[in-house]
Amino acid sequence: MRIDKYLKISRIIKRRTIAQEACDSGRVMVNDKLAKPGTDVKIGDVIEIRFGTQTAKYEVLEIKEHVKKEETDNLYRIL
Repeated sequence: MRIDKYLKISRIIKRRTIAQEACDSGRVMVNDKLAKPGTDVKIGDVIEIRFGTQTAKYEVLEIKEHVKKEETDNLYRIL
C-alpha cells in the first residue's frame, strides 16, 4: 500500500493530500529512507514523521483497505 494512503487510512494524518505534501517536503521516512507519496509500506516497516520539532515513530502492524475508526489503533504501534 502507498504510504500516503496508509497514513490517511490509519488516521495518523487526516487527509491524503496532507500526507502527500508531508512526503514531498521530506518529513516522512520509511525504514530510515526518505519516502515519496508512492513508497510501498509493508508489515513491520517503521514510519518516522517530523511534525515541526517533534518526531513520531510508528511500526506498521497491519494493512487493510477499509478500516472503521475504532479499529485504527490495531494498524500501528507507537514507538
